Amino acid sequence: MDPLTRAGAPGEEGSGEGAPQGGPQEVRGASAAPRRSSRWWRRLRVTAWCLAVLLVTVACVAGLAATRMVRASHPQVSGELTVAGLHGKVTVARDGSGVPQIYADDPHDLFLAQGFVHAQDRFWEMDIRRHITSGSLSELFGESQVETDSLIRTMGWRRVAEQEVALLDPQSRANLDAYAAGVNSYLAGHKGADLGVEYPLLKLGGLEYGPAPWTPADSVSWLKAMAWNLNATLSDQVRHALLAATLTDAQVDSLFPTYDFSRWRPIVSPGDSQGTVPEAPAGPAASAAATAPTAATAATAATAATTASYGPMAGASDALSGIDKVLGPRGSGIGSNSWVVAGSRTTTGKPLLANDPHLSPSMPGVWYQGGLHCNATGPACPYDVSGFGFAGMPGVIVGHNGDIGWGVTNLAPADTDLFVERITGSTYAYKGEQRPLETRREVLKVAGGPDRTITVRSTVHGPVISDAFPKAKTLAAEGRIPGVERESGGGAEYAVAMRWSALDPGRTMDAVFQLDTAKDWDSFRAAAALFSSPAQNLVYADRQGHIGYQAPGRIPVRGKGEGRWPVPGWTGEYDWQGFVPFDALPRSFDPASGYIVTANNAAAGPQYPYNLTRNWGDGYRSERIAQLIEKAGKLDAAAMQRIQLDDHNENAAALTPYLLAVTPGKDSRSAQDLLRGWDFGQGADSAAAAYFNAVWSNLLKLTFYDELDGNKAQLHVDGGGLWYDIVRKLLTSPDDAWWRNAKDPRGLRTRDDVLRAALDDAAKELSGRLGPDPAKWRWGALHTLTLRNDTLGTGGPAPVQWLLNHEPVQVGGGSATVDATGWDASKGYEVNWVPSMRMVVDFADFDASRWINLTGASGHAFNDHYDDQTELWRRGETLPWPSSRSAVTTATKDRLTLRPEGA
Repeated sequence: MDPLTRAGAPGEEGSGEGAPQGGPQEVRGASAAPRRSSRWWRRLRVTAWCLAVLLVTVACVAGLAATRMVRASHPQVSGELTVAGLHGKVTVARDGSGVPQIYADDPHDLFLAQGFVHAQDRFWEMDIRRHITSGSLSELFGESQVETDSLIRTMGWRRVAEQEVALLDPQSRANLDAYAAGVNSYLAGHKGADLGVEYPLLKLGGLEYGPAPWTPADSVSWLKAMAWNLNATLSDQVRHALLAATLTDAQVDSLFPTYDFSRWRPIVSPGDSQGTVPEAPAGPAASAAATAPTAATAATAATAATTASYGPMAGASDALSGIDKVLGPRGSGIGSNSWVVAGSRTTTGKPLLANDPHLSPSMPGVWYQGGLHCNATGPACPYDVSGFGFAGMPGVIVGHNGDIGWGVTNLAPADTDLFVERITGSTYAYKGEQRPLETRREVLKVAGGPDRTITVRSTVHGPVISDAFPKAKTLAAEGRIPGVERESGGGAEYAVAMRWSALDPGRTMDAVFQLDTAKDWDSFRAAAALFSSPAQNLVYADRQGHIGYQAPGRIPVRGKGEGRWPVPGWTGEYDWQGFVPFDALPRSFDPASGYIVTANNAAAGPQYPYNLTRNWGDGYRSERIAQLIEKAGKLDAAAMQRIQLDDHNENAAALTPYLLAVTPGKDSRSAQDLLRGWDFGQGADSAAAAYFNAVWSNLLKLTFYDELDGNKAQLHVDGGGLWYDIVRKLLTSPDDAWWRNAKDPRGLRTRDDVLRAALDDAAKELSGRLGPDPAKWRWGALHTLTLRNDTLGTGGPAPVQWLLNHEPVQVGGGSATVDATGWDASKGYEVNWVPSMRMVVDFADFDASRWINLTGASGHAFNDHYDDQTELWRRGETLPWPSSRSAVTTATKDRLTLRPEGA
């Protein structure tokens, strides 16, 4: 007898000797079928129960295995470890947020320990960064990355970084070597899941991969990625030429408004500069010391001295957008805030300095907090610095040491030119002759497929990027370019070469180390003079009470042109003659105003003799910050933080009166009423902000999409600060051609037609998304921030994305507000760039300074410090920033001692 059928459910008859007897036969027969059905049902239930138990058991085992896999990479942060290569004992003191402060006896140990600690916390991020900059993402993610890799290999980021390492000061090279040794010491004891959960996930996807040893060039090459991320000139030149092929000159000019010096102050005003800024030379010339090295001279100097299913950028429209998908949006929409106030404007009588760079959000965030401290500071070991840097790069990029502090924003110079070249066979035309193209071959290893070989061609102007960048190829063939008349026949091919200052080997890593040890204004400027790319605005303050500003970087002096359009390469007229001399770059020291603001506004006024750029960012944020400083009275650190969180929308202040002057449809009137009496703040709970931004998005679509839709320039009407200025100027011309929209069935012809339609469309949109009651709409419900792992978190399976990404959070702010949580109106309301960190340095007491990171110190999912700062960041809060030995000791929660082998 089947033992599973021996006992029935309560009230159910059994079937053995004890079964009831007697009764009519037909009754017994009638009851037989239900008893057989009941036995099968019991069997099915018990079987299902057993399967459920088995599944739960398997799930528990799998869950435990997954938990072990996820947590295997969480580093040891207390106790003692032996680390190969150390000279002596090193202490790593971590506070409650896991932020490390490192103490050592000499620079070698200091940077070796920094490399070890970075690898502990963020090695996957470091590994991905070097795959990006070396053009080898396809080695991990397959065919989907070949086009992206091809463009980066064509530009040669890694090749330039290798040349730069050889140009550096011996101490800088020693620091880089020590840092690499620290990373490799960690790698020697950690493989696979011990390095990060991403590695076994790659293996599950079918990729057998183990990371190579770390090298100094891996660190230096990240500078190229940052320079690229801050480059707006390339895209602007492509768009100029492709837009001009279908639009009038007046329309193109209106889409690239010049900086309005009548409304927005430059960073350096006349009389601010310390010393005399020389007049521009009569001809196109620059100092010999600033002359750009050719590839040949740089090389001579260097000699002397996963599978596609996990592709992070699947569906990228071209190589350029592929890079942007992994590095984040690039160009003029990206900005930063930094300002410094003198003691005359503070409650302590000492300066205050604030900085919040705006970059694309990621998980983990781009910055890594920490400190580097010599146990005894002196000439042999001069480091006592803390702040923000990059995992994978030694040193501190922005922060303070014991004497000075500094902040950064993007200068956004015109440091790129696209040269249209006329190529015949293996030669190109230049100054009346045919020169041979330089060529080299690059081999791309592709996960899940055969290797790919590309041929990189170069002219005197740089690599031919149209071979790897389809939009540049379209530009070469179809773009309208001043001075370029394409000849038919003769076998001529038109291509585009790129001249970019970041591709000239420089000494920016020297600048980083010298900034970290600078003592005063003069040594700060000496360090800044070594910055080549990316060119940044640097604000400065010191313990003595001085404040200052310096623009560093290699900014070309052109024989002809301004860097706004592609130019013909064969004439030689547009060639670079060198770079603006450092002593002629804008600077300011202790200005009479008592403050300096840099928020991507113009560095100098129209009287400045050199062409830094003609496409400055807008001045909305810089003007707002200056106004708040002037109104604040005496400032303290808390007041500086309040300015960082200001969400006033100046675009709304300018546009709302026009919106209130038109009569929308009856279903939109209650929504329009939200704008009456609105203070133009954009808090996450604001209904008015939700409606206004929806109106703004719809207004842009109705005004520009009919002309720009399908344009080969693929100009994104992202709605950022420059679009504020474009529309502001159009508002004064109610019958301008841009307002006409023949494609809309409502027959829109004038400004007020478009405004009325935008009010109606926005109300309809938000009623569908947020409900019919406008009073319950919230800006944060639209304006969400999702922090994603830039590789597996964007292209991996859903469980992997859940594991690595942070859930969406609602935020306030917006584009071109001081609290700059940007969004792209052509794509939706989701945040696409953010204040990537915030800091306020208090020069009366460095330990009273404050800081916050976007995510956390760790790059390991489910680590306590993976995203523990995110909610604080969202609420606008900051953390104490200890830097003195006593303050660090008080804040320490975990202490790790690193010992040399044999000690």
